[in-house]
Amino acid sequence: MQIFGVDIGGSGIKGAPVDLDRGDLAEERFKVLTPHPSTPDAVADGVKEVVDHFGWTGPVGVTFPGVVTGGATIRTAANVDKAWIDVDARALLGERLGGLPVTVVNDADAAGVAEVQFGAGRDRRGTVILLTFGTGIGSAVFADGILVPNTELGHLELDGHDAEKRASTKAKDDHELTWEHWAKRVTKYLAHVEMLFSPELFVIGGGVSRKSHKFLPLIEGIRAEIVPAQLQNNAGIVGAAMRASKA
Repeated sequence: MQIFGVDIGGSGIKGAPVDLDRGDLAEERFKVLTPHPSTPDAVADGVKEVVDHFGWTGPVGVTFPGVVTGGATIRTAANVDKAWIDVDARALLGERLGGLPVTVVNDADAAGVAEVQFGAGRDRRGTVILLTFGTGIGSAVFADGILVPNTELGHLELDGHDAEKRASTKAKDDHELTWEHWAKRVTKYLAHVEMLFSPELFVIGGGVSRKSHKFLPLIEGIRAEIVPAQLQNNAGIVGAAMRASKA
């Protein structure tokens, strides 16, 4: 069974048909740059370009980098245009895609669902936390495989700032941090999350998961096991399709 998944990020919009039996992309993903300003209409045009690239005519799952309630309404927009707040994204994107059925889900929640079903969190009990490091920091918290949605732990305070302003990969790039310096910030952040939730497992996702060998060995003093996401930066696409298949 195939469903289309789209992952809206602060820097790119990417998507592909997903093979839900394997939990992997059925075709190579297609990506366009996130428009600036990233207004609802402009981003919807980007989503349409990605979906049209494949000539897709079935259900579509779409991730959003913020809190999504009721499978439709956007409540926060930290890394995209604030005009998204209170928008019915399901209605907007469904109209832009010519009436295709659309499901909208928080981006990190989608990635987490995919990792728990098919990847690094599979068959793991207890508390599992997926953290995606990119333009911001997304989070997905699971208790015995059950998702606690819209946790947004990237906005915990760290050194007087939103944690993602200090420890995201965007922060690493903006401040030209070495892997060692950045790993210290990530360690401090993980220690704070661990103090609050005492997870058995941290799964580190986002594009930086492809380079986990450069920073995970530098993280020390965390009791929980820390592993890279197995689906890497495709997890959001897969999770979006999974959610759409159950809509």
